[in-house]
Amino acid sequence: MIYEYWFAGLKPLSDEKKKRLRGIFGSGRELFYLKEKELSALSFLTEKDREVLKKAKKDTGLSENYEEIQKKGIRLLLCHNNSYPESLKKIKDHPYALYVKGKLPDGKRKAAAIVGARRCTPYGEEMARIYGYELARAGVEIISGMAKGIDGAGQRGALEAGGSTFAVLGCGVDICYPRDHIGLYMDIQQNGGILSEQCPGEPPLPCYFPQRNRIISALSDVILVMEAREKSGSLITADLGLEQGKDIYALPGPASSVLSAGCHRLISQGAGILLSPGELLNELNVRIVKLRENNNKEKKELETIENMVYSCLDLFPRSVDGIVSDTGLPPGKVLEILTTLEIEGMAKELSKGYYIKIM
Repeated sequence: MIYEYWFAGLKPLSDEKKKRLRGIFGSGRELFYLKEKELSALSFLTEKDREVLKKAKKDTGLSENYEEIQKKGIRLLLCHNNSYPESLKKIKDHPYALYVKGKLPDGKRKAAAIVGARRCTPYGEEMARIYGYELARAGVEIISGMAKGIDGAGQRGALEAGGSTFAVLGCGVDICYPRDHIGLYMDIQQNGGILSEQCPGEPPLPCYFPQRNRIISALSDVILVMEAREKSGSLITADLGLEQGKDIYALPGPASSVLSAGCHRLISQGAGILLSPGELLNELNVRIVKLRENNNKEKKELETIENMVYSCLDLFPRSVDGIVSDTGLPPGKVLEILTTLEIEGMAKELSKGYYIKIM
């Protein structure tokens, strides 16, 4: 297997050329010991390609690098392996190699990509979490990119429901990006998997992120765009999904919101409208399955006065003054109840004096 890791990691040799070479010679070992005369006879290789292969064979740290990958629990899947995801094999430009930490998507279960803006609104973030939670609770696997904002919220929702979620990274699977998602990165490995076509140790370069989007869409049955500007990476994922024959759904938002402009554009072009997780599950013909119970997010039964304040909250920020006006309660009492709701995980203060509902 050491030679397969060696060959899979050769850069800048393209995936298509790797597939052709592997098809001709049958193994990474044969390619490692390929004679210069045999190499010269391959007309589809450029001189630069041949130099890459020659130079790579002089790598003296091959054994150490392979041992390090093994210690990190990283698996290599080649596109001709039986365990390589079938849905990924179906796309024309599927990766030659896939690196994995944790599990792979089931393949027999429905999978939904939840994607959207990194700098999202509280509304978009909470809706992503709700859809991730409800779909995962019904047995749907959640695919995303573990990015800040929508991606992370959808995947965290899936984990809260006790479901499975899979992150496709634009860097090596041994690198947590963004770094402050380290908790999510570790949790996903326990309840799903981390995947990438990039070699272990490869840093997160801007050019890798549009590439990884085709993997997210390929692994999914449907793509849910929660919030997106008119020009965004999420729309690239949606376009790739359309090319792959996937169904696209978008979340409507305020007409004035630039973060909903991309979603509204998709809807105007025929994308499905996300009205509720229940309606989406019906459209997907998903039969509810029993997952392990997860009581971490159970809501306490509210007292009448607390329920009055809670019912005034929404996914869009409400001011304390507005809640005082709606309830007729004294400002001090409203603040006291809002603090209690925050402690219970049922409300969140976004900015001074403005709160949203946590569902």
